[in-house]
Amino acid sequence: MSELATATLAATLRAIVGDAHVLTEGDLSAYEVDWRKRYHGKALAVVRPATTQQVADVVKACAAAGASIVPQGGNTGMVGGSQPDASGTQVVLSLQRMKAVRNLDKGNLTMTVEAGCILQNLQDAATQEGLLFPLSLASEGSCTVGGNLGTNAGGTQVVRYGNARDLCLGLEVVTAQGEVWEGLSGLRKDNTGYDLRDLFIGSEGTLGIITAATMKLYPMPAATLTAWAAVPSLDHAVTLLGLAHRHLGAGLTGFEVMGQFALSLVSRHFPQQRVPLYQDTPFCVLLENSDHESEAHARTQFEQLLEAAMEGGCVTDAVVAGNLTQAHQLWHIRESIPLAQAEEGLNIKHDISIPVSSIPEFVRVTDALLEREIPGVRLVNFGHLGDGNLHYNVQAPSGGEAKAFLSQYEDRVNSLVYESVHQFNGSISAEHGVGLLKVDKLEHHKSPVALEMMRAIKRALDPQNVMNPGRVLRI
Repeated sequence: MSELATATLAATLRAIVGDAHVLTEGDLSAYEVDWRKRYHGKALAVVRPATTQQVADVVKACAAAGASIVPQGGNTGMVGGSQPDASGTQVVLSLQRMKAVRNLDKGNLTMTVEAGCILQNLQDAATQEGLLFPLSLASEGSCTVGGNLGTNAGGTQVVRYGNARDLCLGLEVVTAQGEVWEGLSGLRKDNTGYDLRDLFIGSEGTLGIITAATMKLYPMPAATLTAWAAVPSLDHAVTLLGLAHRHLGAGLTGFEVMGQFALSLVSRHFPQQRVPLYQDTPFCVLLENSDHESEAHARTQFEQLLEAAMEGGCVTDAVVAGNLTQAHQLWHIRESIPLAQAEEGLNIKHDISIPVSSIPEFVRVTDALLEREIPGVRLVNFGHLGDGNLHYNVQAPSGGEAKAFLSQYEDRVNSLVYESVHQFNGSISAEHGVGLLKVDKLEHHKSPVALEMMRAIKRALDPQNVMNPGRVLRI
């Protein structure tokens, strides 16, 4: 764009949202740099609309000027999906001002919120009404509902409640043409053609901009208990998961696995956290049981489960949190693994999903491949075993220089891991999305038929390629 065209567009955007909410100068790193500090872009402008109509008007103005748009929520993504490129021609459209809870319908068990609503605020609003919104992520204090839906976020309770997609009943979306689709239905049944909602969820802002959503709520459990168990292997962890399903049923709301090295990083970098049982076992499991009868009933269920697990040899030791504070401490250990890994140094992250029954063999095979390729490599293995999602991360050998390790090995490591994922009928992205990080890998790990259908949808809904171009798909 010419300087005149850029100035004209900036003036138009200021007329729409106000001078204070079009940012073109100063430190814009909060919008231009991703959470992992891997992608550093340059925006033509950062625009912060306050209403859906303002979003629609911004989209129309950008489309008319030929400027592409990068929608952004809390900027907590892991795959470079919400930063501008380095061209200085893209507009970052931040939804952080659109944070209202529009409606809470206790009778229908739904809440309608704007896309910029911080996830924790949504959780708190539900709790104040004695209800539960179960989506829970480590970044819930800063990530937003629009971003959660744009990436179809998962988190720690997918085993019971599903991904963000499963928790959403309706959307309000601004299309690439600047029109508003009002689909904020609270209906659980609506068979009237194509499910447009599901097109936009998980599309990472490449088809349109989610501006509001109607989300499901649940009755608050009478009691929630947490246990931490030591297991001799991943095979035993999978066996424990089967026992947990049988003993706890729908009460099983969390099932996390953590490798010994991952937990050792937490102990090393956050010594104030007392990590139980990890030193003498290859893996630990964190289980959560939410019961709608009573705490006594939940505790009895846990005791019966752990007794059966110990008798069967799939658990060697276990502790049950005695109160909410202890439960939070156990969960905080699990959530501190990514932070501890960052303290250890730059690393190669993988957010993958594998059929649960195949996870032990996948890890054995892939560990051996990487250890043969890079002697001394350190594997940080943890994640949501209950739904088959592993964060299978790779750290440089001890004493190695992390930046040099990434430069030398990242492409090779990714190829080895993703090929192994493919062989085990898995997915290279479980909950983080594709973004820019995996857009080229997707070409090799998605079928040509699926890719062409995805491109056809993109061309139909965004023929000018205005919405977050270069993410998810290359057109």
